[in-house]
Amino acid sequence: MNNVLQAVLVGAGFIGPAHLEALRRLNINVRGLVGTSPESARERAAALGIGHAYRSLEEALADPLAAVFHIAVPNDLHYWMVKKVLLAGKHVVCEKPLALNSQESKELLDLARKSGVVHGVSYNLRFYPMIREARDHLRSGKVGRVFLIHGSYLQDWLLHDTDWNWRLDPKVGGPLRAVADIGTHWIDMACHVTGLKVEAVLASLSTVHPVRQRPMAAIETYQSTLGTAVATEDVSITTEDVATMLFRFEGGALGSLVVSQVSAGQKNRLRLEVDGSQSSLSWDSEEPNRLDIGHRDKPNQVFLKDPQLLSQAAKGYSWYPGGHPEGFPDTFKGLFQQVYTAAAQAPNVRPEADYPTFEDGHTEMVVVDAILKSAALQTWVKLANFEAGEKI
Repeated sequence: MNNVLQAVLVGAGFIGPAHLEALRRLNINVRGLVGTSPESARERAAALGIGHAYRSLEEALADPLAAVFHIAVPNDLHYWMVKKVLLAGKHVVCEKPLALNSQESKELLDLARKSGVVHGVSYNLRFYPMIREARDHLRSGKVGRVFLIHGSYLQDWLLHDTDWNWRLDPKVGGPLRAVADIGTHWIDMACHVTGLKVEAVLASLSTVHPVRQRPMAAIETYQSTLGTAVATEDVSITTEDVATMLFRFEGGALGSLVVSQVSAGQKNRLRLEVDGSQSSLSWDSEEPNRLDIGHRDKPNQVFLKDPQLLSQAAKGYSWYPGGHPEGFPDTFKGLFQQVYTAAAQAPNVRPEADYPTFEDGHTEMVVVDAILKSAALQTWVKLANFEAGEKI
């Protein structure tokens, strides 16, 4: 991996260190850290072993050796931070969702196209080897005509009314929470694997805890206050804990998705199933090195990850031999390998993107906006309306 391009990490909460660890595995130098304040940047940089703490994003953008910016901050900061990075002519990788709505994401996409820089969104779950294998398997025609795409993304970290995180505040996390935070991962994966786009949605949302107990002191993502003596205050919740969605995909395929952050015992489980006229595919993130292939007229198959058996399309994302499991951290490595390869070649050589770009990030925001409107009106909503600039 090219180690000339140097990275800047913006944000060092839950997901920032995951970016850092993957970059170090690729031998990419993280030149510095931007925090919420100069003091917090110095503290977190020291804790993470990053050599420099910038006083501000502007100072980092003025650094001629800072080439690729990783935006790993709360959702409400994505739009303006990414916009500044693009205007400075720097490459950028943004955590999902790309923005708070499709109007913001469209502006960022247009600006990214004009800037000519490499741009990516952290839909890293595409980069499990068996997901790449499923994509190749399907596109080779072995599944046949796809007519049903279904699954779920379930968590339990917000099950109790005492659980709290910044994502619960719509001013910070956006008007949709579970859908935007984890549902978009599933939608992106479904579209990536099948090559089909969502054409219309029908959605229903539910807030299990209309009032939650917000701790008076800040807590980390996935940290629970249950059983601890923490002063709290009542806060009304307007974002969804649970969502059910139906989809119509191009070509006539139907889809369904259940998303929940309050399903007891489900820590972080994404399940994707694709049914076709010749066979079916099934993948579970809790067993990421396994792909189930279903048949009608012959025995079903269990395909366990082994780079010697993987297709060429998937082989490059398997770092270890068969029998050596790979998981969540490896997906960031696969994503960043593609981003930095493209950045090293820009602007002279622009290979076809094999990673999620702002095109994908904007598409997900169009889906999110359509889901929000569908839930409000309790009717099917066509995505083409939002792509034409319709506002909620």
